[in-house]
Amino acid sequence: MPDYSSQYLHVKVIDHTAVVTFNNPPAHTWTVQSLVDFRDLVLVLNNDKNIYALVLTGDGTKFFSAGADLNVFAESDKKVATDMSDIFGQAFETLAAFRGVSISAINGYAMGGGLEVALACDIRIAEEHAVLALPEASVGLLPCAGGTQNLALLVGEGWAKRMILCGERINAQKALTINLVEEVVAQGEAKSTAIALAEKVAKQSPVAVTACKILIQKNRLMPIEQALPQERLAFVELFNSLDQKEGVQAFLEKRKPVWLNQ
Repeated sequence: MPDYSSQYLHVKVIDHTAVVTFNNPPAHTWTVQSLVDFRDLVLVLNNDKNIYALVLTGDGTKFFSAGADLNVFAESDKKVATDMSDIFGQAFETLAAFRGVSISAINGYAMGGGLEVALACDIRIAEEHAVLALPEASVGLLPCAGGTQNLALLVGEGWAKRMILCGERINAQKALTINLVEEVVAQGEAKSTAIALAEKVAKQSPVAVTACKILIQKNRLMPIEQALPQERLAFVELFNSLDQKEGVQAFLEKRKPVWLNQ
């Protein structure tokens, strides 16, 4: 089995799930190198037909990720700002485009770019002590890795403005109430809960999951009247896949399907 780990990212493959643990203590802040490593990791995992889901979490019990290291911006260098914002965008947009299911197990503070990586995931599970925020405007910056867009898609314009314009920090229960996370669990249980959810993904056809995810995310790009014909077309195109044949036959034969991801 390949070793996908790097200096800042520890990776453990469990069946069809890659568990990625952020490892830049103490707060798992993002650097150019860790963002490059993360982008490249997701691209490699996206090409590994054995991987159906990603689980992201932070090492330890206090931080999921505290975002960018502000020391990077201390000199107010626009070239540094350009390079940093570009790699942030590449990393998290690559995550959003991952063909399988991505789940963030938020095990502590998720601040700035730490929340933005969770926003780029398909599903968010937060531990009860977690704190979520996009505080960039408090230091004269703004969320540049999808935060202004992805947050508003999840929680609506009003709560996005409260969190970004007012700098409001959100605890786990409030995050659940406003649909920022899908589930709140006890401290120490986010990763195991996320892995259990990822195991459910493995029971689905990975080809069908990819097609469904693309369709669900089309509401970000086009009105529903344009997306609905594409939904029907994608349904028919699944009949070109081996997984479609296997899924139907397994059901008729009353057995578990054996997915080939093709």
